[in-house]
Amino acid sequence: MTRYSLAIDIGGTFTDAVLLASDGQSYVDKTLTTHHDLLEGFFRGVDLVLGKAGIAPGDVDDVIVHATTVVTNALIERKGPPVALLLTEGFRDVLYIREEHRYDMYDPQIEFAEPLIPMERTFTVNERTFADASVGTAVDRAEILEIIARCREMGIVSVAVCFLNSYRNGANEEEVRRIFNEEAPDIYVSLSSVIAPQMREYLRASTVAINAYTVPITRPYLSALITELKTRGFSQQPLIMLSNGGVIGAERASTIPVRMIESGPAAGALVACYFSRIFGIPDLISFDMGGTTAKACIVQDHEPLVTGTFEVDRRYRFKPGSGMPITVPSIDMIEIGAGGGSIASVDDLGLLKIGPESAGSMPGPACYGRGGADPCVTDADVVLGILDPKRFLGGDMQLDTAAAEKALDELGVKLNIPRSQAAWGVFEVVCEQMAAATRTHATERGIDYRGLPLLAFGGAGPVHACMVAELTESTKVIYPPLASVLSAFGTLVTPAQIDLVRSLVSPLGNLDWAAVDAVLESMTREGGDALREAGIPDDEARFAFAVEMRYSGQQSEVRINLPVDVIAARDSRRIEDLFETEYHHQYGLKLSGMGIEIVNWLVTASGTQVDRPAARQTNSGAERKAESRNVFIGGKPQSVAVHQRSMITADDVIAGPVIIEERETTIFILENWVATLHASGSIVAEKTKGVL
Repeated sequence: MTRYSLAIDIGGTFTDAVLLASDGQSYVDKTLTTHHDLLEGFFRGVDLVLGKAGIAPGDVDDVIVHATTVVTNALIERKGPPVALLLTEGFRDVLYIREEHRYDMYDPQIEFAEPLIPMERTFTVNERTFADASVGTAVDRAEILEIIARCREMGIVSVAVCFLNSYRNGANEEEVRRIFNEEAPDIYVSLSSVIAPQMREYLRASTVAINAYTVPITRPYLSALITELKTRGFSQQPLIMLSNGGVIGAERASTIPVRMIESGPAAGALVACYFSRIFGIPDLISFDMGGTTAKACIVQDHEPLVTGTFEVDRRYRFKPGSGMPITVPSIDMIEIGAGGGSIASVDDLGLLKIGPESAGSMPGPACYGRGGADPCVTDADVVLGILDPKRFLGGDMQLDTAAAEKALDELGVKLNIPRSQAAWGVFEVVCEQMAAATRTHATERGIDYRGLPLLAFGGAGPVHACMVAELTESTKVIYPPLASVLSAFGTLVTPAQIDLVRSLVSPLGNLDWAAVDAVLESMTREGGDALREAGIPDDEARFAFAVEMRYSGQQSEVRINLPVDVIAARDSRRIEDLFETEYHHQYGLKLSGMGIEIVNWLVTASGTQVDRPAARQTNSGAERKAESRNVFIGGKPQSVAVHQRSMITADDVIAGPVIIEERETTIFILENWVATLHASGSIVAEKTKGVL
């Protein structure tokens, strides 16, 4: 009997839908994201793919997985509801003081992201928990009742609580939540001891503030999603993609939206690992370009890089420290405002600039015909002849060439160059921005990016990936099947997973193993509960353990994966050997004689790896012979062959420049590159030997 699984990925411009049958047959579609009501676009995508398959909602009997930008949008737009912050008395300025680090020492006009919760909605509480976990001053109920009354006056709908040392003992925070639940149950409460139980006060405060800011948005949104799915006849509870590359139940996800920020991009990085195994390529670059942003992630040994801290709303794109930090496990990637809807403009120096402002889905690029007038990357692709305006989304969404030309004409006037050269300039600049981001991301992590293959996906990724590969000195670009909706497909091959972290600072030579056992048992129990909510039976649950360690006195930690037998044997000596081996690998030295301490303990709870392969797509329309059209390459017209992807066979060897079209995206391959068809259904473009 055929089973069906469904994935919906809401991006900044398009909402992608994938329906996958157990026999490998796939049905995909894209629709414009409806920012005024994300669920409208969600169910429009659902209806499109169910209609293609000819099935009813009740026939979707496998999983329903959702990746969404709802959290990211709320943070970028700053349109969230009034939120309050409760801090320990004497620490009122923590969000403003930050870590006292300047991301640019020599910039006298340095800017930081404005805290989500301003000073006038920040309250301090006379309480104190000490570093040894003992409670010096308990919470005074009368003081909390007074704060609740003030919250009522200010229209507060959510509060964040971050008390000093609560990562060691969250009793005082829990008491605050208990009082709020009794006296003001309609106000959401987020506790730092639950959301981010780690040391470093500012990181915890920033993380819990972001969670509190977005909970009033995600809880109603996901509750409405669950209700509407049930109303429409779906029997499955939805799973939500997290930033760490795993999925969990929607009910739990709604309480920890801070873990959903990189929801869609994380799925793309995970599916890049999936294809790295198919191709037997352990190291590659995941390149995902959609309508609003472009994302790059380094895959090593078939696994993505993972980080325990990342930032949102950076004031400067490549400047760590210029945004709001979040201390939750996440796929490590770089994301910039360079997508199909990114707006091209001329700066004060008369130079061409792309993004980060985006036209989004409303009004969208000028060629969408929805009232947009600004020249965007997609407009340039239309003017250059790379995109066929009559075949965009298979002809279901025809583009307005005249509007695109008008927008590029106006840009050309500002640059004092012809329209075609302005369009090519947009193409080159946006590709260079993405290449620069990739180079920066890899170099900061000590990785040599040169020569690494690119896996190109997203609606705009295949259009620009070959040029990005040229700029990053890559000689191979892989265009997988379902490239335009690959992040949505990625959610279907991702196991249920949650990563948990607890700080327990202790010298390695004097570990309190009883305390360690208690921390690991607590995280294992929490992880098991999350997996059960996601439908994973206990016998399929898997747990992996790690620590973050450092030499005493250092500020940064090194992550060490711990075999289960090392923990069972309480083998501190083996942990030391693992740490010094990894430290030497990263830094090229060991600090003999220095004390070593463990800062954080980590547990990853996951289900078994999911296998939902998609069969190679076949041509569903009338076959056409190879065509050609003029494309302005370097600002000059050149006749370029145009092929339909579904017509390409394993015997074909196609030399660039060439355009390969499919319904949801277009592949543009440059001169001196050759394209062939891989057994997986992927198009593989390789640089001609001898041409560098």
